[in-house]
Amino acid sequence: MFGNLAKNLFGSSNDRYVKSLGKIVNQINALEPDMQALSDDELKAKTGEFRERVANGEALDAILPEAFAVVREASVRVTGMRHFDVQLIGGIVLHRGEISEMRTGEGKTLVATLACYLNAIEGKGVHVVTVNDYLAARDAEWMGQIYRFLGLTTGVIVPNLQEEERIAAYAADITYATNNELGFDYLRDNMKHDRSQMVQRPFNFAIVDEVDSILIDEARTPLIISGPTDDKSELYVAVNEVVQKIEEEDYEKDEKTRNISLTEDGIEKAERLLEAAGLLVGTNLYDYENTQVVHHLDQALKANVMFKRDTDYIVKDDKVVIIDEFTGRMMDGRRWSNGLHQAVEAKEGVAIKPENQTLASITFQNYFRMYPKLSGMTGTAATEAAEFFDIYKMNVVSIPTNVPVQRIDEEDEFYKNTQDKFQAIAKAIAEKNEIGQPILVGTVSIEKSELLSEYLNQEGVKHEVLNARQHEREAHIVAQAGRIGAVTIATNMAGRGTDIQLGGNLDFRIEDELGHMPEGPERDAAVEKLKAEIAEEKQRVLDAGGLFVLGTERHESRRIDNQLRGRSGRQGDPGLSRFYLCLEDDLLRIFGPDTLFAKMMNKNLADGEAIGSKWLSKAIETAQKKVEARNYDVRKQVVEYDDVMNDQRKVIYEQRAEIMDGEDVSEDIENMRLDTVNAVVYRNCPVGSYPEQWDVDGLKKDLDEVFALSPDIDGWMEEDALAQDVLEERISELSEGSLKEKIANLDDELWGSIQKSIMLQTLDHNWKEHLSTLDALRQVVFLRAYAQKTPLNEYKQEAFGLFERMLEVIREEVTKTVMTSEYRVAEPEPLPDLPDFLTTHIDPLTGEDNSNDIDGGTRGTVSSALPPRQSPAGVVPGAGVLTADPVDASEGNPYAHMNISRNAPCPCGSGRKYKHCHGALG
Repeated sequence: MFGNLAKNLFGSSNDRYVKSLGKIVNQINALEPDMQALSDDELKAKTGEFRERVANGEALDAILPEAFAVVREASVRVTGMRHFDVQLIGGIVLHRGEISEMRTGEGKTLVATLACYLNAIEGKGVHVVTVNDYLAARDAEWMGQIYRFLGLTTGVIVPNLQEEERIAAYAADITYATNNELGFDYLRDNMKHDRSQMVQRPFNFAIVDEVDSILIDEARTPLIISGPTDDKSELYVAVNEVVQKIEEEDYEKDEKTRNISLTEDGIEKAERLLEAAGLLVGTNLYDYENTQVVHHLDQALKANVMFKRDTDYIVKDDKVVIIDEFTGRMMDGRRWSNGLHQAVEAKEGVAIKPENQTLASITFQNYFRMYPKLSGMTGTAATEAAEFFDIYKMNVVSIPTNVPVQRIDEEDEFYKNTQDKFQAIAKAIAEKNEIGQPILVGTVSIEKSELLSEYLNQEGVKHEVLNARQHEREAHIVAQAGRIGAVTIATNMAGRGTDIQLGGNLDFRIEDELGHMPEGPERDAAVEKLKAEIAEEKQRVLDAGGLFVLGTERHESRRIDNQLRGRSGRQGDPGLSRFYLCLEDDLLRIFGPDTLFAKMMNKNLADGEAIGSKWLSKAIETAQKKVEARNYDVRKQVVEYDDVMNDQRKVIYEQRAEIMDGEDVSEDIENMRLDTVNAVVYRNCPVGSYPEQWDVDGLKKDLDEVFALSPDIDGWMEEDALAQDVLEERISELSEGSLKEKIANLDDELWGSIQKSIMLQTLDHNWKEHLSTLDALRQVVFLRAYAQKTPLNEYKQEAFGLFERMLEVIREEVTKTVMTSEYRVAEPEPLPDLPDFLTTHIDPLTGEDNSNDIDGGTRGTVSSALPPRQSPAGVVPGAGVLTADPVDASEGNPYAHMNISRNAPCPCGSGRKYKHCHGALG
């Protein structure tokens, strides 16, 4: 009570913090007349002045008011947009390394220019991270006008850039890129064999747009570069046939965690079925020899029971395509790991693609924590504030809107069952549609969208359905969702990526209606007519009450609900939002109030009757908080396990960098050779043992295999007092002499290059195998919990031991390669093409895996997929391209010969994406 009283009297801590920033805003505003009085050249000269002051030791905070004033004036002159005071506050928050929570439509793209300009003055580079390459290219061009006016350079990272273009883009003062491209470039940089091929600079400052989507929603899935393994299609099909004979009483399932386990009777039944199918070794399912079969059985069970067609995935063009649980979009190119995707493919009877082996991996948490300063902006972050601080040490600051929000958020309506709920929704939509109020309906699955569409057809309501099946039409459907009488059903997309403008979107109407008209007075007149029509229609929509957002179900995350609501009531427009729920909704069924509540609802509610109360809404919010806490635990577990690998990854990547940067690695090679001599001697001649106890035959074998040496060990043994250190010294001298003979004909430069190549190849090969081992360890380490041990601690200990062993193996393999190879000067033989490798992580807004485009930045540079001891020189250009094939352009496409990303703006200048313009499928 007293806390609420204090909050009412003094405001929340967030309010007080925002108010404190008003002093800086006043300083910026006070400078505005001075900036307006400057000529263009004088305004541009400010950048050089700021750089000189910073070079002389002045802090960025000291020049912030003046720098922000310069950016605002430049924006007015170049784009016609003037930063509002709340946008200045947002810019200060970003500069301080915090998250600026600003409502949808408040102009976050423009806010970023303030912090970008100020931090770019140091010349260390600023990254602006967007959720897809279309937005990266658009924002880089749009906001780049301001930067170029002020003398700063702008780069953009999109798929298909050549190596030189990537290096140039990263070298710019401000670089726009997607989270996927940044992460994969980091991984690819650390798979290269020459420092000059690496594209990224040291990390400095990053601003993450849609920070909740990138650092929260996507943080459960790491970025992975992988290569194919052996084909096991027949095994998946055979196990799937067994699983289809297992009945519901044979297993127990947990829908919260999506786990499924066989009962004792189920295990016996599975053993009989597997034995009959010839898949079981012996009679016990859990014998060591059946480990692989158990894994495939678990995945097949999960695929058949827990993963639903048209909810978790769809089948399209003989492929299983994942549906993103947050956005409802198709995720072409994205595949579930650990054989789950193959199990679903077997279930659906489509072509089964082989699994992939991890070559490099990193989570977004560990990638973005490498930036010394990180900030973000989004419309919905407050509900995840604790996670942002715990994981990234970033505070969330809620910025007030420029104009007070006029939207009315009504209480949720509860119904007994889905049929009653959808009938009520259809009736409400029909009523609003009669007065012309545009309606945006949010659903949680394709199935629910199509069910609602049937109800609306019965009511005679014309509508558009926007889900993964209509992905290509998304932008056009959403752009017109604010027109009179428009009814748009969206599967958890809520128009993200395209503005819903009341009265319609001018740009899309020009494209759709005037695309055939040539430039000229006639077209200009038609554009003006469209503007007038849109202005008139907007007023009619405002009179009807603005956009009505209707949610057919509460999502697991409050943020997704808030994002849906946020499409309405932008920049002071009127609006309305309401959610419809029932006891059969997944959230209420799995996480909601207990069965007593359900019994009361069923008993006291008549068919078609609805109730609504703050108590019920509070119960739903409690359920959502439970789910959010569970999802946070999942993400936290991901980062805790990846932290173990991250420490090892840093060591390996630092060693790679030292090898590439070092002019001479001979000393490292020599130390490895001496360490290996030590290991070989003490492996066969343990400390404290007598010579007659030594494994002389083992020592001879090791010396022959590792060093290609055959010394007279027996003769040495006849000498008196032959100790281990003496033996070690003699072998070291012999190995050194042998190596000098081998390289006598090689010049120093060539020998240095060979040594680097051997070290890098061996390091990469063993790191790849180590990643595979850690993947396997992580899948089974949870079983240690049955022995009252903490799985994470067990994983740390095991992983550390495996890492130490890997370093020993690397030393021995490098020594073996150096000592047993023959060296001669000859023309290098051409190497075979690199095997295909796959980069996996999804674009959160388009649902497309942009990393599946043919990427010129990786050609001929990723050599860790090669077997050890093959020279990386002479790789054929074009080898090692990603596994997805480029999409054929339609006939008559003048740009067909160019390597253009499907999501990049079309080079014809239409403003549309290439895939919607000249790159459209013919």
